[in-house]
Amino acid sequence: MSLPIVHYNDPVLRRKGDKITSFDAALARLAADMVDTMHDAGGIGLAAQQIGRAIQLCVVDLRAAEIDFTWELDGAKPPLELFMPMTLVNPVIKIDPDTDDYIVEEGCLSFPQIRGDVVRPDGITVTYQDERGVPHTLRCNGLLARCIQHEVDHLNGILFIDRMEKKIRAKIDADIKALAKATRDAAKKTNA
Repeated sequence: MSLPIVHYNDPVLRRKGDKITSFDAALARLAADMVDTMHDAGGIGLAAQQIGRAIQLCVVDLRAAEIDFTWELDGAKPPLELFMPMTLVNPVIKIDPDTDDYIVEEGCLSFPQIRGDVVRPDGITVTYQDERGVPHTLRCNGLLARCIQHEVDHLNGILFIDRMEKKIRAKIDADIKALAKATRDAAKKTNA
């Protein structure tokens, strides 16, 4: 079931997510609904904050993306189809030593039609649990690493616009302010 996506300036996007301790059918259903929502919106990642829930849960699916990245999941290299879409619960990222930083244009489902360059490290290792509570370790780079970093930022109340250089952010500032106003206006109508 597709869920409404929260847009920029909704306070939940700035909230750090609570750690998940209960791995039950409700969590599995929420993760599945988030995958549906991400697919329906044409995204490759979605964090719980983006559907109004401040918890440590995000989903990622890069099966349709150009495979310009490598990965090792739990010491093996399974085909993407075997582990995507993936659910990451309580993820913790470590930047790989000696990795380079890259500038790549990013977008965000909470910022429709707004894109900008963001600098991120290329290689990471992320430890997380799946929706059943099973622990995993994923080492990856390229778009997969970037997508996971973007979503884990959401779980910590950090937005991609926070990672932009000032001159890049300045170019899209008018669009960001317009989106913030539209979000405020929509909230007023809902609360009226």
